[in-house]
Amino acid sequence: MILSHTVTSSRVKVGVKLSTKPITSYCRAGAYKNAEGGTVGEWHLDKLLLPLLIVLTGLLLASNAHVVLAASSVESPKNLLVEDAVAIALADNPGLAAIKTRAEALAAIPSQKGSLPDPRLSLNVMNLPTDSFDLEQEPMTQLQLGFSQMLPFPGKLALREAAAEHETTAARWVVDEMRLKLVRDVKTVWWNLYFTDRALEIVARNLELLRQFVSVAQTKYKVGKGLQQDVLLAQLELSKLHDKAINLRGMRRNQAARLNTLLGQLTTRPVQLPQRVAETLVEIGGEKDLLTLAAKTRPMLAARQSKIDAARARLGLAKKSYAPDFMLGASYGFRDGQNLDGSDRTDFLSVMLSMNLPIYAGARQDKAVDQRTSQVLQHQYRLDDARGMVASEVSRALADYQRSREQARLFKQGIIPQAGQTVASMMAAYQVNKVDFLNLVRTQIILFKYETRYWKALSQGNQALARLNAAVGKQHLNATKSFEVNQ
Repeated sequence: MILSHTVTSSRVKVGVKLSTKPITSYCRAGAYKNAEGGTVGEWHLDKLLLPLLIVLTGLLLASNAHVVLAASSVESPKNLLVEDAVAIALADNPGLAAIKTRAEALAAIPSQKGSLPDPRLSLNVMNLPTDSFDLEQEPMTQLQLGFSQMLPFPGKLALREAAAEHETTAARWVVDEMRLKLVRDVKTVWWNLYFTDRALEIVARNLELLRQFVSVAQTKYKVGKGLQQDVLLAQLELSKLHDKAINLRGMRRNQAARLNTLLGQLTTRPVQLPQRVAETLVEIGGEKDLLTLAAKTRPMLAARQSKIDAARARLGLAKKSYAPDFMLGASYGFRDGQNLDGSDRTDFLSVMLSMNLPIYAGARQDKAVDQRTSQVLQHQYRLDDARGMVASEVSRALADYQRSREQARLFKQGIIPQAGQTVASMMAAYQVNKVDFLNLVRTQIILFKYETRYWKALSQGNQALARLNAAVGKQHLNATKSFEVNQ
């Protein structure tokens, strides 16, 4: 049997051509000749190998076929698309819900800080004689009703409210930051899981192929046309693939549990992903444009700025602590009984005004101003540090994305088709004993590795894009150009 192959653009097309001529080989000593002049050993070898080689060739064709691109077949409702996973996580993730609840709690604080303290109402019995407890015995005995109100120095309430408003704004930005990180984590785990599924698919295909290699090697060995080391080598590579499959299945269980946790679901819930998704890696803007965009849209930076504004409001409040606060009150005293001249005793009205005296400014107010000044500087330094972190995240994510994008294109358009041609050529040469079994197996293993690395590159590219979106502060970056890996 003779294999021929042709190459069209980036796809590998392997044509199979069967020859009825027996494979040239040596026969055992003392073998009888058949009617066509060949030896009986040759005839039996061809009869045994031909069906196996036909099956093996079919498996090679299936193994080396070009990966389906941008498949858009109708998916089962059980399939979890990445967009669906993100939507579920945003709706059900308990961590995000806790951050939202905290922001809602902080939103109720500003009006409290900007309101006057509750007034005080007092009911008093004044100057009651203890010998008789008679309200009419003494002229100064009275029942008193009082009212008082604390009045902070003008501007203090407004600064307290402003500080609380800025803290509330920062909390809202933290919610947005948490949302971006959650989307990033969900996409990262989803694409890791997708790669694992594709790797398991490739391993399963190569397991079946290596089983056929083992059968071919055993058949050739039995009829004296092969070596025992070929059989052992094929069995060893088969065992290695089984070990790879075990590791991949363990990784998948871990990733599925992680994804379910992010989605707020039971970790034991089965996770099924679509078999194929669009293999699209978009072209995005340059690093300078992304950094400029991140400075405007990254929630973490906005939260840091709000923290600075809150610290400045508290600094202004500390400076106003040199001014006194006031207490204004009024009371009305009711008296019973009569004066010595027989007239009714008149009631009393009292008005009072008090204030605190900041006479210990050196130990209190001055230190408070120093404290608040340092806190403003602290938050400014944190903002500068956050800007550096954001710039680093953008640069690293962009570099990872561009590298993975280029690798995916190289694997799809160059390396995998070339490796497929090599395998087909080696298989044809092996059938006529021009290539040893070791090189054939090695070539197929190389193709297996390249196919796996392609899916790895595609997965890592989408993960890097998720990190880049989070670093810039957007769930989706606008693509400057769409890129299909098969183009």
